[in-house]
Order: sequence, then structure tokens, then C-alpha cells
Amino acid sequence: MNFLFYGFAVFLFAAVILGIEGVYLWWISTHGAAAQRIARRLQIMSGTGGRSERISILKQRRYSKRDSVDRILHQWSLAHRIDQLLVQAGGKWSVDQFFLASLASLAMGLALVLHWPLPLGMRLALALGFIVIPYVLARRARVRRLVRIEQQLPEAADFIARALRAGHSFTNVLQIVGNELSEPLSGEFRIAREEINYGVPMSEALHAMADRIPLTDLRYLIIAVLIQRESGGNLAEILGNISQIIRGRLKLAAQVRVLSAEGRMSAWILGLLPFAVGLTTLVLNPQYISLLWTDPIGTRMLWAAAIMLVAGIAWMRKIIHIHI
Repeated sequence: MNFLFYGFAVFLFAAVILGIEGVYLWWISTHGAAAQRIARRLQIMSGTGGRSERISILKQRRYSKRDSVDRILHQWSLAHRIDQLLVQAGGKWSVDQFFLASLASLAMGLALVLHWPLPLGMRLALALGFIVIPYVLARRARVRRLVRIEQQLPEAADFIARALRAGHSFTNVLQIVGNELSEPLSGEFRIAREEINYGVPMSEALHAMADRIPLTDLRYLIIAVLIQRESGGNLAEILGNISQIIRGRLKLAAQVRVLSAEGRMSAWILGLLPFAVGLTTLVLNPQYISLLWTDPIGTRMLWAAAIMLVAGIAWMRKIIHIHI
């Protein structure tokens, strides 16, 4: 128990230090000398002179329906990352709804583990694990959406190439692709088309779409379009070649996924087996497993097992994840 208390104290100290550093970095980025110089340059370039209001040259998404909460969240870097994750996942949640769901998950975790026959520190750790449930779900939705978009990219590149050969302009092609292809890729092309209609330069609209869809293949397609607009060339032929490259890479990725299926299944089994055995023993014979947190030697063994388990999971993840 003493070892658990010291570990909790170390983590608490680290959290306080990181919190102080985060506040300091936020203050420097918003009120520091560099931020003030940038604000003055924007004022001069926009012709506002000595006005004191902040100048925003970017469209900001609302993080909350309440103005006061929205202003607070826009000053928090974590809220920006969460919003980016929600946009890439294609979710309808706002940032404040995401944080409320995380707090609700934490409350549910506390209610579940409150009466478990475990040490207080372990129960708090298990309860804190519930707070990441909305984040895990958003990450899974993001991965599934990006996989679907990646599978649609070859068809989209061929579609754009055929439309260009037929004599359509690229802006009209964006509208055609947005109407003819299926979701979720068609929606992203419609957003880019609407931004261009509202007066956003095409390069900025395409870069914004690349930020919403962080796929290397899509960046290749966008770079090819922008280079062709600057230097000329046969864009239809370039997009056809990119389509063939994407199809070849997807085929190779499928083959690698099949060959590594056994390793991924073994990693899942080895990673979940200790938790399954521990939970089963806790239900069937709690007095037998309680030695792990009631006896000092058992506590040290439990911490050593946790460290080795984390190292093993990280090593197996590195082995089975093959980048193409």
C-alpha cells in the first residue's frame, strides 16, 4: 500500500507540473511578445490601425452552443485536438458534449467499482479508465471512416479524370463528384465546393479538405491538382496514374493484413488473457487473489506484472503494425 501511495504521489506531482506548464504555454501563445507582434501585423495589414479587437482570419467552429463556454473552450488546446478528432470521425457531437460524455463515463465507472473488493488506488485507476470510453469510440469511428474514404479514393480519382477528359472544369468536377459518389467522400467534396463558392481560394479549400481527411493518398491527389494549376500539364493522366498507385497500395495492404492476421489475433489473446484470468479469479475466489494487494510482496509483483504487460503490448503492437 505504501508503494501504491508513493506511486500516486508521483503521478499527482507530474500532473501538477504539466498543468502549470500548460497554463504557461497558453499564456505565452496568447499574450506573449510573439503573439502581440503577430496581432499588430494583422492589424496593419487589415487596415484597422490602432483598434484593439482581435482579428480572426480563419473560420472557427463552435465548440458549444453557449457563447461563454465556447470562448473558454477555444482557449484550450485540448479542445482543438478533440474537435479535430470529431471532425475526422464525422461525428455530430460538439466538444462540450464530448467532455460531458467523458464525465458521465467517469461517474458510471465510479459507481461500478465503488464496492469492488479492491484497493482504493486500483479502484480509482479502474474508474479513471472509463473516462476514455468516448475517446476510444471516436478513434474507432475515425479509423473506420478513413478506411472507407481510402477505399473510395481510386474511384474518385478515375471519376475526376473522366470528367476532365469530357471537358468539365475542376470546380464543376468537384460538384459532380459530390453528387455522384457515395458518402463519406462525397460530403467532403461538397464542402470544398461550397467553400470555393463562398470565395475561399481553391488551394485553401483543398488544404482544408486534406486536414479533415489525413490520408497520404488524398494529399498526393491534392498536390497533383495544385501543381497542375501552377505549371500546367495533363491532369487527367496524372490522376489516372495516382489511381493505379492507390489501388496497388491497397492491394498490398490487404495482403499484409491477411499475412499478419495470426499475429494480431495472438496479440489480442495475450493482451486480454491476464485481465480475463484475474477477473475470473476475483469472482470465483476473491480471497485467493486478494494477496496481490494485501501482501507487500504481492503488491510489488502486481506492479512488476503491469509494467511487463505494458511493455509486451507495446512490443507486440510494433511487430504487427506494418506501415506501407
